[in-house]
Amino acid sequence: MSTQPASFDAIDGVVRPDDPHDPRLDDFRDLNNSDHRPDLPDGKGLVIAEGALVVGRLIDSRYPVRAIVGFGSKLRGFIDAYAEEHGIAAEDPASTRVACVQHLHSLGIEIYEVSRALLAEVAGFDMHRGLVAVAQRTEPLSVTQAIDGARTVVVLEGVGDLENIGSIFRNAAGMGVDAVLFGAGCADPLYRRVVRVSMGHVLRLPFAFFEGSTRNWHHSMQQLHEAGFTTVSLTPDPQAPTIAAALQGVEKAALLVGAEGPGLSERTMHYTHTRARIPMAEGTDSLNLATAAAIAFYERDRHLHG
Repeated sequence: MSTQPASFDAIDGVVRPDDPHDPRLDDFRDLNNSDHRPDLPDGKGLVIAEGALVVGRLIDSRYPVRAIVGFGSKLRGFIDAYAEEHGIAAEDPASTRVACVQHLHSLGIEIYEVSRALLAEVAGFDMHRGLVAVAQRTEPLSVTQAIDGARTVVVLEGVGDLENIGSIFRNAAGMGVDAVLFGAGCADPLYRRVVRVSMGHVLRLPFAFFEGSTRNWHHSMQQLHEAGFTTVSLTPDPQAPTIAAALQGVEKAALLVGAEGPGLSERTMHYTHTRARIPMAEGTDSLNLATAAAIAFYERDRHLHG
């Protein structure tokens, strides 16, 4: 294991591993297969953020960051932007960078500068974003914790497509949804692709998991009913009321969406208060899941805020 003298403006605490086999870089190794880590509890991978914006959101989240790695210009740009955003300042830019690195160290974060070629060799592909952070998973929130104070939540059933989950989180954050809840059959929302597609909003928006299997998880939605939520199942059924009509006068709404193709199970829809459809042009019966969810979120936000 070797380390070159720091070239990051000679800032103490920023080191430059030059060996791709350096064990300090193990958490960044083979990122295409990083969602599964047999050496970690439950076999689940670390939380991985890519790019300056998402790395910043990871640091500000409830997940404790272990390390950041990046190549020169990307790492320097991130340090400068993070310092400005968090009000870290000193008498000159170099001193400000030192102060920012010290602040990140105080959070338990190691910082590594590597070449682009070395990062590509470790990660397994060319990382054009040039900046990656890894964080420890934490205990998931309970449904009760996730819905505390919420007026709008979305509930997913059987959604295994990572890009759809990431897009739903991004849309939910943009449209004022307070929490994302998972029924049975859904993929892990902390997988690397979900974090990336969500632009880090999965790290900010509360989420929780209902207990139960695909056959009976819907009974756990009683928690929503007891908390005063009106549960609304999205369906392409042309006989269902429109989403606008279904949300009229609703104080607390839980919007349910299912996987593309099968949609929500009949047993789950039967357990909800009402069903609702998005009005469609003739000859079209459905939309992409994340798009349909975004329209429902917008309609809900419009009802709440005009």
